[in-house]
Amino acid sequence: MPIKDIHEETKRILSLIEERKIVLRLVGGMAIRFHCRSAEKSPLSRRYVDVDLVGHAKQSKLIKRLFVDLGYTPRDRFNAMHGDTRLIFNDLEHERRVDIFLDVFKMCHVFNFKDRLEIDPHTLSLADLVATKLQVVQMTEREYKDLMCLLLDHAVGTKDEPEVINGAYLAKLTSSDWGIYMTFKQTIHNLLGALDAYGLTTEQQQVVKDRAQQILAMIEEAPKSMAWKVRARVGEKAPWYELPEDDKEIVN
Repeated sequence: MPIKDIHEETKRILSLIEERKIVLRLVGGMAIRFHCRSAEKSPLSRRYVDVDLVGHAKQSKLIKRLFVDLGYTPRDRFNAMHGDTRLIFNDLEHERRVDIFLDVFKMCHVFNFKDRLEIDPHTLSLADLVATKLQVVQMTEREYKDLMCLLLDHAVGTKDEPEVINGAYLAKLTSSDWGIYMTFKQTIHNLLGALDAYGLTTEQQQVVKDRAQQILAMIEEAPKSMAWKVRARVGEKAPWYELPEDDKEIVN
């Protein structure tokens, strides 16, 4: 049965994932906590409520069996309607849930992670974790803290390497999609404007600022596709993102 302590429960989930050789990678707060020492202590520490993962749609049956065996209750109606792209399982006793995206991560923007799940053995790659935070249109304290942790603890590079953020990959994501470009750019500017509010030292703020600006420069300098240029002519006259629908954390 699920363990009350979410950190121990995450370890239990990862252990059975590895034992059954299922491709499931952490995303969200617990993934960032996995990589970031800054997330373990003030001022960037925060409370973690749920476990989020990304896996392969072709393994959905194995994933469903895994979480039933782990003691979770499937959200039957949701899973029946959306089970080809997303699954939700509830831990009713501890009022938590596990949210699983299958190949495609869809929130404010859509990212296909099907071919990127093997980069890190436990989580999405650092660059993909950064992307899932940069794509948030309505940033909250939680997202700001997660993004600051990632940038404070990891250098920005040009390829997927252990504990390095692949800035070239982030730039590529924006080079063919004007909407992603706009949201990433706006989020970075909002992050830079919020640095004073989270108790970081002057030195820490400078590290986050330098790395955020490095990513921004790579995004701006990346060659843009014809589709990007066509959409850019429309600009902000048409919506370029979606806001996820509000959802209850636990549904019996």
